[in-house]
Amino acid sequence: MVAPSLKLQDLIEEIRGAKTQAQEREVIQKECAHIRASFRDGDPVHRHRQLAKLLYVHMLGYPAHFGQMECLKLIASSRFTDKRVGYLGAMLLLDERHDAHLLITNSIKNDLSQGIQPVQGLALCTLSTMGSAEMCRDLAPEVEKLLLQPSPYVRKKAILTAVHMIRKVPELSSVFLPPCVHLLHERHHGILLGTITLITELCERSPAALRHFRKVVPQLVQILRTLVTTGYSTEHSISGVSDPFLQVQILRLLRILGRNHEESSETMNDLLAQVGAGRRALVATNTDTSRNAGNAVLFETVLTIMDIRSAAGLRVLAVNILGRFLLNSDRNIRYVALTSLLRLVQSDHSAVQRHRPTVVDCLQETDASLSRRALELSLALVNSSNVRAMMQELQAFLESCPPDLRADCASGILLAAERFAPTKRWHIDTILHVLTTAGTHVRDDAVANLTQLIGGAQELHAYSVRRLYNALAEDISQQPLVQVAAWCIGEYGDLLLEGNCEEIEPLQVDEEEVLALLEKVLQSHMSLPATRGYALTALMKLSTRLQGDNNRIRQVVSIYKSCLDVELQQRAVEYDTLFRKYDHMRAAILEKMPLVERDGPQADEEAKESKAAAQLSEAVPAPTEPQASQLLDLLDLLDGASGDAQHPPPLDPSPGGALVYLLDLPCAPPPPAPIPDLKVFEREGVQLNLSFIRPPENPALLLITATATNSSEGDVTDFICQAAVPKSLQLQMQAPSGNTVPARGGLPITQLFRILNPNKAPVRLKLRLTYNHFHQSVQEIFEVNNLPVESWQ
Repeated sequence: MVAPSLKLQDLIEEIRGAKTQAQEREVIQKECAHIRASFRDGDPVHRHRQLAKLLYVHMLGYPAHFGQMECLKLIASSRFTDKRVGYLGAMLLLDERHDAHLLITNSIKNDLSQGIQPVQGLALCTLSTMGSAEMCRDLAPEVEKLLLQPSPYVRKKAILTAVHMIRKVPELSSVFLPPCVHLLHERHHGILLGTITLITELCERSPAALRHFRKVVPQLVQILRTLVTTGYSTEHSISGVSDPFLQVQILRLLRILGRNHEESSETMNDLLAQVGAGRRALVATNTDTSRNAGNAVLFETVLTIMDIRSAAGLRVLAVNILGRFLLNSDRNIRYVALTSLLRLVQSDHSAVQRHRPTVVDCLQETDASLSRRALELSLALVNSSNVRAMMQELQAFLESCPPDLRADCASGILLAAERFAPTKRWHIDTILHVLTTAGTHVRDDAVANLTQLIGGAQELHAYSVRRLYNALAEDISQQPLVQVAAWCIGEYGDLLLEGNCEEIEPLQVDEEEVLALLEKVLQSHMSLPATRGYALTALMKLSTRLQGDNNRIRQVVSIYKSCLDVELQQRAVEYDTLFRKYDHMRAAILEKMPLVERDGPQADEEAKESKAAAQLSEAVPAPTEPQASQLLDLLDLLDGASGDAQHPPPLDPSPGGALVYLLDLPCAPPPPAPIPDLKVFEREGVQLNLSFIRPPENPALLLITATATNSSEGDVTDFICQAAVPKSLQLQMQAPSGNTVPARGGLPITQLFRILNPNKAPVRLKLRLTYNHFHQSVQEIFEVNNLPVESWQ
């Protein structure tokens, strides 16, 4: 026997009484079956009850789409009980994605014209909830008529519906423009608040409406003045603040109307500040700040002052209000104050500067978002007059700040020090402190910037090398610090051993201690490959600056000839060759690096890049024996010699070629003419492109960057690219950036080919690609003989 259908109250009790989700689903499935059967039978008396139960089921998250057509039937009914449930169902079950929503347009139009206030209210609520652009265009005239109805209940809902229509169809602005001026004279709270909201929407979306409503600024000012001085109504007061919602909405509208308009801003200035003797304090100075209602009005006042063309004294008043917010016990208010002051600091720097002690105190907030905002504002407040005091505060914060803030704090300190440093020595000390405290969190260009700074301060070379040596002896874990220290010891190691620096305490260091410290850096498991490169280069430079025997340095260099890291191995081979073959030129080659001139922002960046490149000695090829070179020929490419293809020997253009590279100065040459890229391979979404660069200082050298990309749906794994050139050319392949190309345009693989072409012969390449794609092994061998002419002529 089929169980009878439940009443709504009984259904709610049974669902709440279910002990498991399975029991709840069972109850709902049974009741939904009864509801479907009732809909099929067409029971007009109990249809609204069935739909009410279905809406409750829908709010629990179960499907209720089969009740959409029943909503339309109930809306078309003449009974109010049916319309009420029908409109509620339409608001919950229908939206613009369902074509059925257009079927209720005529029903809403008829209900809006009937004159029955409850029905009109239901129709307006439904229209403002799910009305589409087409419905808004069709029903706009009916809503416009209701804006001037005598009933406040209907007018309030009509205004809110007009707001929805303007958001959906901005072209309807001209329809609702005339009634708004009349509605501003209303005393009803809901109507006035809705009208201000409607005018705000009109002004934001229509320049014509913005010009039109600038004429009513005095009227808006008078309404706000009345709210502040005499109050609106006692029932709308909150914590002693007269109708704060209406005040906030009027202030937002004034902010829009006064933006970039001198006359309107002047009218508002009289309201936003204390004017005339004996006049009562107005919004900005006469609001109770002990509750959030008063704080909200004050904050909107500040935002309005910031956006309009306000007087200078008024902007100072706004900054002072935010300064008081910083002393509030509520964290949200302090956060709002810090964010607002950060916006003001550029235009009113001196006014914000008065609250610097309070801002610095906010650095110690336990809340991470507050301390981050305080850090950003503190960095923005740094200038040439307070840089010493602010740097002390920020450095103290750097030592104790959370790990997620250290990178931002360190970068901010370095940028501020570079911009406002009073002396070079102070600048060097500040950077060293940052590197010592949070070296692993500094920006990538910190090493290049500090080496550039030290190199340009000749009078501080002895001071810098001693400071860095002491810091390195205490801690070798901070990699940027170790890199700068190794560079400085390599360049000015002779000054370190002299011990005649008067600016710091005397330091007695012998050669063995210096060498032992650099060897410790080389052997440390914490040292990055780039750091070991700095240390190895420093040892090599010390071979010309120390007076003792160089056997120890030669032994260390010889050890790294078999290093697994390709860069260190190449460097060690080059240095060992320099000892063996060109020892008579070693002192000249390893002279101190010349200072890079910085003439502008672009030159600054180029100098930094070339400086870092010079320290890493990336462009130092090792000379090898011509007969020993295993360069691959196009005719015998990859015949079982994949290992040779992966690790070819360095280039040997001429005995003096390596010296040309070693003697390259870290200057920024003019950029060469661009060479067009070339696509050489494409298969199933896998693509290989070649880009070309010919350094101006060595036109015989061609740098080819092979970039492998993958636009398919499967990852490319075990990717290997091998190349060969004719015997008249010399090829050096560097290690690729990886061996996996992620699917759907993931991070590509890049690999650098260095080709020496002294005879400027046409460049030909033979490439072999090996990879796995969609669980299949792919191998492709092809020749590239259409390289751009600019790459070899």
